[in-house]
Amino acid sequence: MRLGIAGGNTSLIVCPSKRKMFEILTDRQEKILGLVVRTYVETGQPVSSKGLVEQYELDVSSATVRHELAAMDEMGYLVQLHTSAGRIPTEVGYRYFVQKLLGEFRLPVHEEQMIRHQFHQARLDLDQWMKLAAAILARTSLGASFVTAPRPRSNRFKHLQLISTQGRLVLMILVLYGGEVKQQMLTLAEPLSQGRLSAAADRMNLLLADATYDEAVYRMNTGHLDELESDVARLTLEALRRSDTRTITEIYRDGLMNIVEDAGTRQAVRVLEERTLLANVLAETQTSPGGVQVVIGGDGRWEELKDCSIILSRYGVADQFSGTVAVIGPTRMSYGRNVAAVQYVANLMSGFVYDYYLEDPDRKESV
Repeated sequence: MRLGIAGGNTSLIVCPSKRKMFEILTDRQEKILGLVVRTYVETGQPVSSKGLVEQYELDVSSATVRHELAAMDEMGYLVQLHTSAGRIPTEVGYRYFVQKLLGEFRLPVHEEQMIRHQFHQARLDLDQWMKLAAAILARTSLGASFVTAPRPRSNRFKHLQLISTQGRLVLMILVLYGGEVKQQMLTLAEPLSQGRLSAAADRMNLLLADATYDEAVYRMNTGHLDELESDVARLTLEALRRSDTRTITEIYRDGLMNIVEDAGTRQAVRVLEERTLLANVLAETQTSPGGVQVVIGGDGRWEELKDCSIILSRYGVADQFSGTVAVIGPTRMSYGRNVAAVQYVANLMSGFVYDYYLEDPDRKESV
């Protein structure tokens, strides 16, 4: 079993805010901003100029650092809650840090080995892998996590059966390549034999083989269908349309008990509980598998995400079959570690999807 797919470098995307563009910082300001963010994430306490000089043995005076902190306060990267207090990063400050100062991100080798071992030990079962991925991300990030089940970008028709039940009632069973099985009772104008129903199903299976919604529409319009076949094709089209427009199927959550302390974490819990909001966020933050995207404080688009951040990545195979893994928590989080964790788990999940959904066609529906 292959865990992960070899590829290029991981891409990191930080959603740009609609409210604030970056102002240019000097090299010294960037260094000080990085120290402020790292110190505040670690301690949770406002950071002072004197504390920075003493802790990091800076080769500039406390007065110089204080001047730079005030300048970055004016630019919106930091904020001073009280006149005599130190400063803490703003959403813009976190965003600048992640996009420009985060640097290389990778989990310690022993943690990667432990995570890989856990996946190796898991049964080859999609449900177990989803739960394991959510649990690993929650434990590694000390935050909350969610994982969405993989689904095709555009679903395809796989197989259709028509089964006579009694009188004019017929059971239609439709199977899509995404693993969905639809069952619906049809009421015919007059009773038809099972042989007639099977012949109609065979023709539909031949006509719509592997068709997407758009392909099925075209084939229907050129297929010269009789009344029964037209009714069946119409229901098939509706099933394909609904499958393509449904943004989230199953969601696996973990780590909610890790984020119950402040306003930012309460907002994160709300996001996990509100399916529509989560669907909107995922619809607007889709990366290619292997890339990582960071949403900080809602980025001016989602007021509900104020004070919290989401780090997410798609897993699977681009334009074929994919889902999302993510960590969510307060804006004061360990971005480097969490980006590394999300990327690593997404890579392992991509290997699973490739091996058991795409590489061996006979197993697409067996996992």
